[in-house]
Amino acid sequence: MATVPPQHQKSSVPVRDILSFDAKQQQTIRLYPLSNYTFGTKETQPEEDPSVKDRLRRLEEHYDKYGMRRTCEGVLVCHEHNHPHVLMLQIANAFFKLPGDYLPHDAEEIAGFKVRLNERLAPTGSLSEREAADLEWDVADTIAQWYRPNFETFMYPFLPPHVTRPKECKKLYFIQLPKAKVLSVPKNMKLLAVPLFELYDNSQRYGPQLSAIPHYLSRYRWEFVDEQGEVVSYTPGGAVDERVRTKILAGGENGVKSEEQNAEGRSEQMES
Repeated sequence: MATVPPQHQKSSVPVRDILSFDAKQQQTIRLYPLSNYTFGTKETQPEEDPSVKDRLRRLEEHYDKYGMRRTCEGVLVCHEHNHPHVLMLQIANAFFKLPGDYLPHDAEEIAGFKVRLNERLAPTGSLSEREAADLEWDVADTIAQWYRPNFETFMYPFLPPHVTRPKECKKLYFIQLPKAKVLSVPKNMKLLAVPLFELYDNSQRYGPQLSAIPHYLSRYRWEFVDEQGEVVSYTPGGAVDERVRTKILAGGENGVKSEEQNAEGRSEQMES
């Protein structure tokens, strides 16, 4: 079984045919190249709370009024050199997080989540008027759920047996990106394209939630499409291309784009 379509194979060694190995498989996901997407910046979006302590206090106030807080975050995937990359935000050169946020207590789940995605990533002004499709999101599968048992920073991918009233539930959704899209990030944040091998088993840098994303996505089979719309590779994948690195796509105080990511950072343990 080869990962490269016959018309793109360069090896003279013939591929051995094997029996089908795709029973009970999730749908195949088509990934488009990073170069298909346009990235820009928009007005700064300051954090609601200056400290983790303030965020926990606001969480407690929300719980007292409305019950468990619902948080939605999106896993947006494209590819670079035929390797999946996850788009995520970096705040203050320190914290990594996925696009999304908590929902208002009276918001419908998916509709409210799309509003949150647009707040973070949708273009504004005349750009959004020209590209109305950039305000639409294809929310596919729920790939993970994390629970906050108490008013503290720790979250778990299961509900502890002694906990009957969790304070927050965070859901991660796979977002199917279209062939092309315009994304804008607030100036005080950076939008990064992080390869899966960088996230895998790297909880020290990205935290347990983000470093688990490669596990969540391993259920899918990928088709990697080039800029001309032709499938050039598919899973199971080949060797990792040495040119694959984390890239800053947009944002930051200096508006840096498409640079290799060298700054140190860590995952945000307490989501606002």
